[in-house]
Amino acid sequence: MSHELITMGRISVDVYPQDIGVGLEDVETFGKYLGGSPTNVAVAAARYGRRAAVITRTGDDPFGEFLRSELRRYNVAEQWASPVRGLPTPVTFCAIRPPEDFPLYFYGRSPTAPDWEIRQDEVDVAAVAEAGIFWTTVTGLARPTSRQAQVAAHQARPREALAEGQHTVLDLDYRPMFWESAQQAREQIERILPQITVAVGNREECAVAVGDGSADEQADRLLEAGVRLAVVKLGSEGVMAATPERRVISAPVPMETVNGLGAGDSFGGALCHGLLSGWDLEQVLDFANAAGAHVASRIACSEAMPASQEVQALLRAHGRRVPQEVAS
Repeated sequence: MSHELITMGRISVDVYPQDIGVGLEDVETFGKYLGGSPTNVAVAAARYGRRAAVITRTGDDPFGEFLRSELRRYNVAEQWASPVRGLPTPVTFCAIRPPEDFPLYFYGRSPTAPDWEIRQDEVDVAAVAEAGIFWTTVTGLARPTSRQAQVAAHQARPREALAEGQHTVLDLDYRPMFWESAQQAREQIERILPQITVAVGNREECAVAVGDGSADEQADRLLEAGVRLAVVKLGSEGVMAATPERRVISAPVPMETVNGLGAGDSFGGALCHGLLSGWDLEQVLDFANAAGAHVASRIACSEAMPASQEVQALLRAHGRRVPQEVAS
């Protein structure tokens, strides 16, 4: 049975504080969770009943075993989450100071990390080609080995050969600490955009990919590069999605923010679910916005990914239309 969603890239142990509103130096109690943006997206989609898998690598250590165990617990296929000898499993710390201050600290990623050592010859290109959605990130392009593997995976599913309902997504998750410069990141994005059908990013990430400007201008440039759907996150103003035929803006779903770090990954998993369901674009965005708001109101990321019923309830509570065909 083919996977409905395959993601590729970063995985880590997220060590998040239970103490809210203080700096990391003052935190006394932490919780340990599965993390890494594309991994979280797969977890989010699996919560909606989607057949999801992640292509990644961990250290050959107890933290790596923990992550594979968590993937199994979340019903995410882990056959492509292989260990790498000699490299530790990355650990990510954060401080939680709502509503907007959530600094991240990455450990075990310099000069490289296991998920940057995904090799081209270990990518199951047949499975990638058949997947309903293939999701990768700009972070995966930051090192040569994973970059080559990611490019090869994209080449296995040429855009012109995709069946109706198939999507190839690039998360424009530019993180400056992983790159020599924004220009270096843009060069790699420009090379891979011809293989992409859906691009997702906030205004700052879109600026790295296609230059500064209004959200409409950034969406126009992504569409000119060949993307069929450009999703530009507008922060407190919601999110805009543009196709060559139409533009839709979805207002945010108001929730008290506890930890905003997982909202984008929850949005991504819900976006995939909506696209796979064939919903109207406005419904897809509303559902994804509500899913993101749900996780932003919790401490954890992967552990807080909502089920369909929770997102539906949130949509109803705010007077939004609920999609009729939601996987259980």
